[in-house]
Amino acid sequence: MELTLLGTGAPDGLPRHGCPCAACAAAVGEEARAATSLLIDGALLIDLTPGAAFAAARAGYSLVGVRQVLLSHPHAGPAVEFPAGLPAPGRVPDGRTLSLISGHRVRAVALDSPGTGYEVTGPDGTRLLYLPPGAAAAGLPNPAEPYDMVLLDVLGRPDALAALRASGAVGATTDVLAVHLDHTTPPGRELHRRLATAGARAVPDGQTLIVGEYHAVPDLPRRTLVLGGARSGKSLEAERRLAAFPDVLYVATGGTREGDPEWAARVAAHRDRRPGSWRTTETCDLPPLLAEDGPPLLIDCLALWLTDAMDSVSAWDDEKWAHGGERALHERVSALVAAVRATTRTVVAVSNEVGSGVVPATASGRRFRDELGRLNAAFAEECEQVLLVVAGQPLPLRG
Repeated sequence: MELTLLGTGAPDGLPRHGCPCAACAAAVGEEARAATSLLIDGALLIDLTPGAAFAAARAGYSLVGVRQVLLSHPHAGPAVEFPAGLPAPGRVPDGRTLSLISGHRVRAVALDSPGTGYEVTGPDGTRLLYLPPGAAAAGLPNPAEPYDMVLLDVLGRPDALAALRASGAVGATTDVLAVHLDHTTPPGRELHRRLATAGARAVPDGQTLIVGEYHAVPDLPRRTLVLGGARSGKSLEAERRLAAFPDVLYVATGGTREGDPEWAARVAAHRDRRPGSWRTTETCDLPPLLAEDGPPLLIDCLALWLTDAMDSVSAWDDEKWAHGGERALHERVSALVAAVRATTRTVVAVSNEVGSGVVPATASGRRFRDELGRLNAAFAEECEQVLLVVAGQPLPLRG
């Protein structure tokens, strides 16, 4: 089954007409995208874009062979010019299957938002699933048979991709393509980096793909350390990296602080933005979790883990630090680093980068700064990818 993407953008396209934002300004060349539209084997057209006939011609195709036009969602973008000679567009009722004379079978998939998803099976037996913007499938069996290709709003609805993975509809060799791309994510390398963390990719408008032709899934790092200063966006970056995966275990090392409403508000804000399918555990006992098999771990954060570890060895007392406290702390750090080295789980850990600021005025403050720098360096050495987040912008340091 041959798929040509006449457009890969949101209904308003990218750049949006008259939008002065930085993402729209940078959306030129291959990063400019018309509204998403799929041409399958020259016979089936799913969703229309302005200038569909011209888009097909630019890709080296004609629409004269199209036998069925299907719509998946109300079109809110620029006015659509309906090419002469095409069949009248329509929609398949949820759960119904449409058989085309070309040999394709199209099943309408119910969604959790207005619109219709389409499962298309080609004459050769290959299968793709297409979901409209902002939608997740609500009508798939669980467990489901893996699709050869899935096209959906990866960045707008990472939970939709996570649900497909949880059901088995997205497997290890499923080609996940991001469509409905808009100006909420910067184009270029940042777009492709974010998609790679979700195990997905994007292609330019006009590209033709063979459904079922294996493409290597982006190489996802198994261990990642995300560093950053206060309010830099490091926790959000860490959460993004796992948002498209189900059953993540969020490991909160900060615990609770009685009588501290500001801390409670911070914890609540973090909890509210996590996907509902994630579980949370509050612990600083990390080596047993790392030794277990299980879903991905998101550890937030190592600075609070170190605070707890230093508390446990009385590191703030100079005499106790000199007479066994330092050695005991380094043993705990070494045990954690060894557990990270040996783990088979996917791990994303967050830590503060405090070594670039003002030198602390107290001996205990300088002790914490120095030990956190050592912990970060040792932890990073065991990670395939290390990022530094500055002003919300992730800068790859490794991987």
